[in-house]
Amino acid sequence: MTAKWNPSMSTAPESYPHIDNAKIKGHCDTRFEPVWQALEMSFAMGEDVGASVAVFIDGEPVVDIWGGYFDADFDRPWDRDTIITTHSTTKTMTAMAALVLADSGELDLDAPVAKYWPEFAAEGKAGIPVRWLLGHTSGLAGWTEDVTWADVYDLEKSTALLAAQAPWWEPGTASGYHGITQGHLLNGVIERITGKTLGRYFADHVAGPLGADYHIGIGADQDRRIASFVQATPKQLPRGNPIAERVGLNPILSPKLSTTSNWRRAEVGAANGHGNARSVATVHSALACGGANGTSLLSDAGRMRALEVQADGIDLLLGLPVKWGMGFALESPLRQNRPGHRVAYWGGQGGSSCLVDFDERMSVAFVMNRFVEGPGESVRGSRIIEAAYQSLGR
Repeated sequence: MTAKWNPSMSTAPESYPHIDNAKIKGHCDTRFEPVWQALEMSFAMGEDVGASVAVFIDGEPVVDIWGGYFDADFDRPWDRDTIITTHSTTKTMTAMAALVLADSGELDLDAPVAKYWPEFAAEGKAGIPVRWLLGHTSGLAGWTEDVTWADVYDLEKSTALLAAQAPWWEPGTASGYHGITQGHLLNGVIERITGKTLGRYFADHVAGPLGADYHIGIGADQDRRIASFVQATPKQLPRGNPIAERVGLNPILSPKLSTTSNWRRAEVGAANGHGNARSVATVHSALACGGANGTSLLSDAGRMRALEVQADGIDLLLGLPVKWGMGFALESPLRQNRPGHRVAYWGGQGGSSCLVDFDERMSVAFVMNRFVEGPGESVRGSRIIEAAYQSLGR
């Protein structure tokens, strides 16, 4: 077994002279010290308030560290079991639920959505396959009708609206990031197959078996350990792109909203998952190598389905070229892939990031509470991922 450096030891390596100030805790294999150093740098530069980082190889944690503060009061530490909304990183968890259900044989990703959800066939949508929901190509990037967050939280109402509306573009011809609707659409399928909502199915068949502390819809008994966001940049509203404007303004998501109790209780499978880096990397280990913590969750064929290309071109909402797989980005300007490496990745509004490298059998995750939008959103997560590759000598 690889020797492990436990940073809770009284004496830290000389390469980490400011470790006490950073208040980083956890464990880190000696080989992955650059990852520890990258998180320490984020704190030293004032780029983070509280955060957690995890790297799993072959389903086992080689890095599981955390540090900083719970909120802007700077009087409560970010603890081992602190969790927070990870925003669109939630989409990768929803994708994992769909992949697990497909691997069990209960869901055919190539079948029409209407096979499971007959009402969805309205307005010319009868031929849309399930995989187009995962690849953002269904044409249902948002709600045509005006909706409030109360409407979005009402799964029966909001999914019925999506089933009844016409696509915004010809399905299957282009991607348009399904910012809030992706989870609702997949919930419409999963609930009709299993009798369980997406959040319940994820808890019972993904997070539960893996021992992952990640929740799509979370009870009031967990509120005390949910960190608050520290908003570092002004809220940026989409302008100039009709699809982005409709999705981003109907309704508006803000870090203030995503700390409310109604948000936490709901199941918004595209955006309101709660977890930390350990839980994200644990779940993604099932994609990287089949399972984690001694539990096998996906077959090799099942996990490789994430790499099946669903769209490859300019995303109509993001305005960027994105190669979409099943619920994950495979290539985009947001990340430079290592040559010859098969990867699947994404992140969440504010800065959370995650990556799965199929060839290294590795999952990497970064979760934080300092909320950054704009050009700097992915800087911290990218630094962590680069440090993981540096540790591998890549």
